[in-house]
Amino acid sequence: MGRAEPFEAELGALFSQRGCEPVAPPLILPAEPYLDTAGEALRRRIFLTRGEGGENLCLRPDFTIPVCVEHIAQRAKLPKRYAYRGLVFRQRAGGPAEFVQAGIEDLGEENRATADARALADALACLKACGVETASLDVVLGDQGLFEAFLRALGLPEGWQRRLIRTFGHDEQLQAALAALAKGGGDALSGLSPDLLDLARDREEGALIRLIAHRMEEAGLPPHSGRSPGEVASRLIEKVAVAEARLGEGAMELLNAFLSIDCPLDEAGDRLAELAASAKLELGRALTIFETRNLALQAAGVDLAAVRYLAAFGRPIDYYTGLVFEVRAPGSADPFAGGGRYDRLLTILGAEGPIPAVGFALWMDRIAAAARGGVA
Repeated sequence: MGRAEPFEAELGALFSQRGCEPVAPPLILPAEPYLDTAGEALRRRIFLTRGEGGENLCLRPDFTIPVCVEHIAQRAKLPKRYAYRGLVFRQRAGGPAEFVQAGIEDLGEENRATADARALADALACLKACGVETASLDVVLGDQGLFEAFLRALGLPEGWQRRLIRTFGHDEQLQAALAALAKGGGDALSGLSPDLLDLARDREEGALIRLIAHRMEEAGLPPHSGRSPGEVASRLIEKVAVAEARLGEGAMELLNAFLSIDCPLDEAGDRLAELAASAKLELGRALTIFETRNLALQAAGVDLAAVRYLAAFGRPIDYYTGLVFEVRAPGSADPFAGGGRYDRLLTILGAEGPIPAVGFALWMDRIAAAARGGVA
């Protein structure tokens, strides 16, 4: 494993101390789990191929998904911590297409605050074990769940909530979506007949289903030729709600005020509470989770004043649900370590019930270069 080999013993010892079981997923994996769950930012960088049976395969682009798939297949007991170290393959501009990653996946710990804090503390401990001085590194933290809670509190239609959530972590896409929400998207309905539009606008689902079924019958569409009238009606109601939604100036100001929060983590709870109180928004459990996690981080030895909270910070992978973080060299956009919480992923991959999960990955080529250069 070339440049990262000097750290194999150090990381192996640390992973063992943390009670992690070592895993080594195959290099060639089914591609569908990535295509279905990882998001466009990772999908477009995957090396795809086809198996003899025509199935989509890929060179391993990360460890999180195959570790979760293997855990489900083995029906392993919970909670469980897995550690890995090995090659991953991604198309990267200005960097090698294959490089070494290491990390920990923490599955089934019901105390989410403890597990979140452990993930960040362990990521920092790994960097120290590899000889990287962490005191002056940039540690950036965001919270996907808090962003989702803020959108719900603003009362946005569910379609708009989903659209904005999908853009979280993609700054340009998020800004474009916010601009569209401020403007309104009524032009998207220009080709819709007035009778369908009126029923969808009034959410008259029963009458809309009957009208759509009648139109389909008139057009000679056989049963089961595509979406059912009920499915078409449901999608049409949502499309109209999304297209006609327009966030008022006051609500847009609140959303921008939330997204502009950028402060040390030990100040973030007060800033968020003040904004919610001034706007009479109920963030409820999401804010409690945020504050409880901060206490857990302090208990894990993380200096909250040294962590930067960015309300607009997300990681461009679709399966994150809560905490997200990165540790970087000052002024760099390339993380040494990054991770977050992904509570929905294992269910999507086939687990019989919800499994809380959090983890992080280390970019060993960057870490090796930093250690050689004496990054302080």
